[in-house]
Amino acid sequence: MKAIKENKVYTITTAEEAKAYRARGFDIYDDKGKLKESGTGKSVSLEKYEALEKENAKLKKELAKLKEEIPKE
Repeated sequence: MKAIKENKVYTITTAEEAKAYRARGFDIYDDKGKLKESGTGKSVSLEKYEALEKENAKLKKELAKLKEEIPKE
């Protein structure tokens, strides 16, 4: 797992470490890079963040499709 906050990245191995870093505002990511827990003190809930991330991916795909439809000069 990794604890990430701003430009700081720490590799963690135990649940206690994850809990301590999370309390200091670090986001906890699993080994595949997926957000596992959001750090405390965040103004956006994890559920809302995931919904926005999903919507962003959908909109990026839609944008790429629309760009392909534009005739090239």
